[in-house]
Amino acid sequence: MQRGNHVVEPPVSVARSVTDRRQPQRSDQRRSAILAAFDEALRARGFEAVNIADVAAAAGVGRSAFYFYFENKAAAVAALLESMYDDVFAASDIVTASSGSPRWRIHAMLEALMETGAAHRYLFTAMLEARAASSAIREIWDNSREAFVPAIAAMIAAERAAGRAPAGPAPEVLAGLLLELNDRILERFTLGGPRSRDELVIGAETIWLHTIYGTAIGVDEMRETS
Repeated sequence: MQRGNHVVEPPVSVARSVTDRRQPQRSDQRRSAILAAFDEALRARGFEAVNIADVAAAAGVGRSAFYFYFENKAAAVAALLESMYDDVFAASDIVTASSGSPRWRIHAMLEALMETGAAHRYLFTAMLEARAASSAIREIWDNSREAFVPAIAAMIAAERAAGRAPAGPAPEVLAGLLLELNDRILERFTLGGPRSRDELVIGAETIWLHTIYGTAIGVDEMRETS
C-alpha cells in the first residue's frame, strides 16, 4: 500500500489468517452482520460480557456461524480493529512527512493517535482485554506496530543524513522503541491513570525529540535554518 512517499503493508494482511477462518469477501453479508452485532454488543456491554449466542441471534444466524468466521471473541475484536488502521496510518504519515518542523510533526502525530484512541475507546479497551487472553491477538498487534518501523526508521536515517539529527543506535531500533512508547501512552489514555492526555502527549513528544534529535530544545529553529 502506498502511503505518502513510502510503501507499507497494512496490518490487516497480517491478521487475516488468525482473525478469520475463511477468506473474507466484501459481498459476504453474513460476516458483516456478525461483526456489526458484535460491535454493538461491545459498545453496550464490554468484551467480557459479550455473549456469542446473543451476537449470533442479533445477526440473524446460528451460533455455529460465528465460529465459521472467527475462532473466538478475541479474533472478532481483531477483525473490528481493521477500522482503526487507516487512522493509525494517517498519524504515521504526519511524522514522516517532509514538511513542518520536527516538533510540529511529532506533536501532530501524537495528537492524531490520541484522537484515534478517543474515537475507538471501547474497541481499544476490548483489544487490550483480548490481547491479555490471546497470544494470537498479541502477535497481530505486535505485527501491526512493526509494520510502521520501516517508515519511521527511514525518516530517522534521512534526518541524520541531512545533518539534522546526530548519529546513534540503529534507526530501526529507535523506531521500534518509540512505537512501543506510543502503544503504552495509548493504553494509559484508554484505561485511565494519573497522567492527563496533555501530559501524556507532552511527555511522549519530549522523548521522541530527545531520542531522534538529541534535544527537545531548539529543534524547530534548527530545522528552519538548515
